[in-house]
Amino acid sequence: MRYSIDHKSPIPLHIQAETLLRSLITEEEYQNGKVLPNEVELAKQLAISRTTLRQAINKLVYEGLLVRKKRTGTKVAQAAVSSKSNNWLSFSQEMKLRGITIKNFELHVTWVYPDEFLANFFEIKTDRKILKMERVRGKPDEPFVYFVSYFHPRVGLTGDEDFKRPLYEMLEQEHSVIATLSKEEISAKAADSIIAEKLRLSVGAPILFRKRFVFDQGERPIEYNLGYYRADSFVYTVESSR
Repeated sequence: MRYSIDHKSPIPLHIQAETLLRSLITEEEYQNGKVLPNEVELAKQLAISRTTLRQAINKLVYEGLLVRKKRTGTKVAQAAVSSKSNNWLSFSQEMKLRGITIKNFELHVTWVYPDEFLANFFEIKTDRKILKMERVRGKPDEPFVYFVSYFHPRVGLTGDEDFKRPLYEMLEQEHSVIATLSKEEISAKAADSIIAEKLRLSVGAPILFRKRFVFDQGERPIEYNLGYYRADSFVYTVESSR
């Protein structure tokens, strides 16, 4: 099948490509597991660069709609439980509203090179360092969550900030970066040796695992966050209304 987009339209090419892909993946053949058209060939058909097409594909990958695997291609992701919450807060703000006193057991800030996944998410090259922050937090007598955050260099963090402050409040006040959109994936898994040590658990103990993708007002990625929660100390609640 031939596909096309309007190069004379004021709508950016990557947005048009994204719209095309969203329509494409609803077709029965792709819902049943057929691999999407080859990136090189599809980009050629659309007369756009492969980078522009990949930007559109990445957006759908981050939303959990597509799965990309080396040597096998890109497919529609199998349906998974997903939720979107309004009025989300930083961990510190949320705990404060619940009246829970939080202690920081560990705080580490380093500069690292992103792997391919992070580089694609941030739309940067793998040779550009990004700031990585690790925190173990919990009640005064026991840790119950281990966070790992990566930040886009555009945010302007130096590593000398006071990361004990509410994160998104600090980003807005000190760096004029406003976090407005959060997309999350939540699953259950067993604690490996590193997580078990951080959260004072036995290896193999159940934990709640959350990925959070945070974007600014222009829907540009600013943070990729991983959260590992003790299953016996934390309940993740989503409130929805219609």
